[in-house]
Amino acid sequence: MAKITLNKNNFFNNLDIIAKATQSVDKIAVVLKDNAYGHGLVAMATMAKEYGVKKAVVQTEDEAKQIEDFFDYILALNAIPHVPERSGKHPLGVKSDKVRYTINDLHSIVKFPQGTKVELKVDTGMHRNGVAMNQLEEAFAKIKEQGLVLEALFTHHRSADELSSEWFWQKDNFKKVKEEAVGLAGKYDFGALRFHSSNSAALFRNSSFDEDMARVGIAAYGCMQLPDAIKIEGLKPVLSLYANKISSRELNSSERVGYGGTFETDKNCVVSNYDFGYGDGFLRVCSNNYTTPHAKKLVGRISMDNSSFICEDDEILIFDDASKIALSAKTMSYEVLTSLKSSIRREII
Repeated sequence: MAKITLNKNNFFNNLDIIAKATQSVDKIAVVLKDNAYGHGLVAMATMAKEYGVKKAVVQTEDEAKQIEDFFDYILALNAIPHVPERSGKHPLGVKSDKVRYTINDLHSIVKFPQGTKVELKVDTGMHRNGVAMNQLEEAFAKIKEQGLVLEALFTHHRSADELSSEWFWQKDNFKKVKEEAVGLAGKYDFGALRFHSSNSAALFRNSSFDEDMARVGIAAYGCMQLPDAIKIEGLKPVLSLYANKISSRELNSSERVGYGGTFETDKNCVVSNYDFGYGDGFLRVCSNNYTTPHAKKLVGRISMDNSSFICEDDEILIFDDASKIALSAKTMSYEVLTSLKSSIRREII
């Protein structure tokens, strides 16, 4: 069956580059949401812990539970602590000293159990999640009334990976938020707050990083796509995907391959079928539009469980850099990686 390999040396190389930018390993929060961008949640958590990373960011409470033993701090971006009915057990957000939950909306504050450690997300211009800047004091008042433990404020940049002035504009907005929040923390007796705003692209646009942590995802995985003017050199892809041969056949010139016969041979050749298809995460748009790193041409439509290449090898490297196959799919490396099914075997090398 198809398999994924995860290159530890490449991952550590990327973390070295990131640590230089944050000026401290302790300021790295590795983003492990969506199965660690398709790499494998537990596998990447294991390697991050070995490197010395102590912070992680996930999407759900279930993801937080899976990696709770690996980190000192976990931020859940889209979860409210589950309170078991008729049970003496505390919800994860109250019991664990490690997990913090994100407040994404003013009206959701009342849903958090008393004592939950929370971080307030502020909308500084992305207009997706977070309370509005002019709702800041109302949010502080509601958080205090609900009896929550407010520890941090953060925001998310919408255009840090693009050559525009918007990154500077949002950074200035968050500076205003931080200044107001410091005063509100004193007014509502929350104590000192932490602040963070940088994703992978934003981190490398800072000439001097000065926040409490950076939420680093795609840079850690080595597949960050940036304009040449702000491109970071030295990052290496962590994930490679291999497939195994199911069958081979010799085709004559002018014979056609796969559903709809969308590929026609122009000479006699050997076409083999491999056990990786769109059911496993091979984006169907790549059909007849992709060549592997070893120059094996994909022919015919990608099927649910397999795909065909002009190749006779028993094993084939489908890709070792998601940003390159993303060009064939006319998408981004994020979509290529997160499309990979969790059932594919993952191996750390």
